[in-house]
Amino acid sequence: MSLPVGPSNASRIVITGMGAVTNLGVGAGPTWAGMREGRSGIGTLEGEEFARHSGHWDVKIAGQIRGWDPVAAGICDTREARRTDRFSLLGLGAADEAFKHSGLDFSKIDPDRCGVIIGSGIGGIKTIEDGMWVLIERGPERISPFTVPRLMANAAAGNISIKYNLRGPASTHATACASSGHAIGDAMHVLRRGEADIMLAGGAEAACTALCIASFMTMRALSARNDAPTKASRPFDKDRDGFVLSEGAAMFVLETEEHAKKRGATIYAELVGTANSSDASHITAPDPEGSGAARSMRWALRDAKLNSDQIEYVNAHGTSTPLGDKAEVAAVMRVFGEHSKASSKGHLMMSSTKSMHGHCLGASGAVELIACIHAVRDGIIPPTINLDNADPEFDGLDLIPHTARERRVRYAMNNTFGFGGHNVTLVVGRYDG
Repeated sequence: MSLPVGPSNASRIVITGMGAVTNLGVGAGPTWAGMREGRSGIGTLEGEEFARHSGHWDVKIAGQIRGWDPVAAGICDTREARRTDRFSLLGLGAADEAFKHSGLDFSKIDPDRCGVIIGSGIGGIKTIEDGMWVLIERGPERISPFTVPRLMANAAAGNISIKYNLRGPASTHATACASSGHAIGDAMHVLRRGEADIMLAGGAEAACTALCIASFMTMRALSARNDAPTKASRPFDKDRDGFVLSEGAAMFVLETEEHAKKRGATIYAELVGTANSSDASHITAPDPEGSGAARSMRWALRDAKLNSDQIEYVNAHGTSTPLGDKAEVAAVMRVFGEHSKASSKGHLMMSSTKSMHGHCLGASGAVELIACIHAVRDGIIPPTINLDNADPEFDGLDLIPHTARERRVRYAMNNTFGFGGHNVTLVVGRYDG
């Protein structure tokens, strides 16, 4: 099998800022604290749209963000908030923190050398749903003229670039659950090619809406553990019954090492490799053998110039679906072999933080990159909570049940896989200068 070869003299790409708005907390720090502590952000669905057809909801749980107000947070004014979809507002909130965390002084940088790439699998779905109700109940002339700029998937990237005057490369990835992984990997390549000095990259999703919940519900993709929301997301457990839909955003400031050092930035980690592949198998179901996911991981290792036994932690896609978890474990075992077995010396550790924050669809890869960065920086591996009875098929793997673990980690891998057969892998390394 031929493998893509990374550039031989590429700049090192480093991470100098992080931001997040999730159901575990507002901020990358509180989000990481929730992961580290094994807290769940899943609860009973709230919202008047779920009162419609109230007796027909088999699924009544989700990972909603409660109590966050973008106006009170200083992200925008009331008028802007009304004209902007929630997914874009979440993205703006995460971007604001990431830039502040990075210490960038925008008066001292060239805006033509700064860009933004965002991933969102669904985009402004709430705007679409609300607009449809207005169309049906009140007629076409009552549709807001802001409908299109609110709903378009590139709205988050557009709003962020406008707010911060980022005039360099700008784009959006919409590859389902792999969207933010693609965005971060693409931003890495932009920097490697010398097309920018600074890139903001990440993902934003606000899909805890009636149409999305109903659509995934009728697919039988969601957990219906309504009586125990915090126990519903249970990756790798034999009693898993589907994923829990969530919302959230996470953003990162990526820079070339040269640029970051020149301005005296704090460097939190190095992004050392990335790759993506396609299952070319089924529009929703993963390749049962995990061959597409395995290709993505192998190619990312090749890009990072690492051997498989140098990876000490994998943040799994781990959605808590029967087929998805099984396919991912098959892929990991195919790539890592003996290193994946807990009985081997210095073995691979793997966990799914979706057990805590649920599945943020297109923002998942970005939210989970926070865990990888802290794993290599702090030497703490977040747990897979609710792993009460590990699936016997996964016997022998170290899935970090219930409680975080301390272990010095040099390299960590982040996997995200999406409908359509999209697979993305990011490799993060501890930065030692």
